[in-house]
Amino acid sequence: MKALIAQPKDLVRVHIRWMIRRDMAEVLQAEQQSFDYSWTEEDFLRCLRQRNCIGMVAEFNDKVVGFMIYELHKTKLHILNFAVAPRFRRMGIAGQMVSKLIGKLSSHRRTRITLAVRERNLTAQLFFRAQDFRAMKVLRGYYEDSGEDAFLMQYHIDGAYVDEVEEFSGNARVANLD
Repeated sequence: MKALIAQPKDLVRVHIRWMIRRDMAEVLQAEQQSFDYSWTEEDFLRCLRQRNCIGMVAEFNDKVVGFMIYELHKTKLHILNFAVAPRFRRMGIAGQMVSKLIGKLSSHRRTRITLAVRERNLTAQLFFRAQDFRAMKVLRGYYEDSGEDAFLMQYHIDGAYVDEVEEFSGNARVANLD
């Protein structure tokens, strides 16, 4: 008996743009459908009020189908929250969002992207690995909501992966992207 392998749905092209206030209802809906411990509207607003925090959405047919929140640091971008609405998964949207972030890197300034992925979120781990991210280390007890470990994953513009020595807050996460 053959194992069933999930096949991608039809690929769609999305428009990726800055997140605006009126996107919040659709972002919150995708957030709640994607995470057991979802951010509240206040969590999003508190984060986005920070000068180094950026929110972007993926839009298809005038509907927000994915979003990402990331921090700008001197030498890297750090993904705090990343999700695609469940009914739009496996259509290439997450890959387009990652490509948008990679396009923001430069060989002389920000050269890498980092993120933490839950230990049990194998789908996200495999997705980011397919995007040339590497698991750099295990962050023990990283998630405050469950005490679960996370993998620190990193993409580097020229493949020269850097060992992280910085501390990470316990609220960054990535949705199961299957």
